[in-house]
Amino acid sequence: MTVILEVRNLRKHYKNVEAVKGISFAIEQGICFGLLGPNGAGKTTTIEMMEGITQPTSGEILYKGISNNPNFKAEAGIQFQSTALMDFLTVIEVLRLFAGLYHNSVELEALIQQCSLGDFLHHPAAKLSGGQRQRLLLALALINNPEIVFLDEPTTGLDPQSRRNFWSLIQSIKAQGKTIVLTTHYMDEAESLCDNLLIVDRGEVVTEGSPQALLKQHFGYAYVCLPQESLSAEALVQFDYTIHAGKIEITSYSIEQTLQQLLASNADLSSLQVRNPTLDDLFLKITGHSLRE
Repeated sequence: MTVILEVRNLRKHYKNVEAVKGISFAIEQGICFGLLGPNGAGKTTTIEMMEGITQPTSGEILYKGISNNPNFKAEAGIQFQSTALMDFLTVIEVLRLFAGLYHNSVELEALIQQCSLGDFLHHPAAKLSGGQRQRLLLALALINNPEIVFLDEPTTGLDPQSRRNFWSLIQSIKAQGKTIVLTTHYMDEAESLCDNLLIVDRGEVVTEGSPQALLKQHFGYAYVCLPQESLSAEALVQFDYTIHAGKIEITSYSIEQTLQQLLASNADLSSLQVRNPTLDDLFLKITGHSLRE
């Protein structure tokens, strides 16, 4: 596939702090690329350099193979994590204002339909609900018909239903052939939407790959889960386990063998569950802490 954006040995220094330490990666055209990392990992600094907001100390960012490509600003759309909207303009007025800033703005009717803005077009933009506001900000990121779209934690603070609805919007954007660069603190969101993931920590790349490939690479086991009171403390010592919120999670390389051990230990298996590792487990394993810490 064609690479639309490439980062080469990117570094950023702030006085005595090296926030980004020689990061390199490439983003293929038409995919959803996830950039993940805990607070302080250098994720925000990296994406701001990619967006052209912050200048790198050294390194290169190539858009369509060209460093400092003059077409980037016209062909990129950005939904920032925090954006102030005009206090006295309605949604439709905000859309018309932003559309007038570009030579290649999209048809507003189509954008209104895609982002489901029709029910509140004449509401004050500054008084929208969380989900409505995020859909408007997404529309503004798409208003110049961009080829690459940056979404910086777009579903933070939304209720579960609004998050799911926003996922559908992101999938519809990708279906149009656009490239999406997504930062998120939700592992289920990354697993559902991203074709490729880059995990950064302490300013460096920790690992990269598709969610499925990364899980296969780092895990050869499943988790057998049951309430803590289901198994005596004496019987528990034979297992490799952790306890979270009153639930035992046993690391199992053979479900059949683990079940036989539990039966032999007279464990109560009425509430037993088996689950595969998730991206949350992966992140904890390779960084030593949870993404949302």
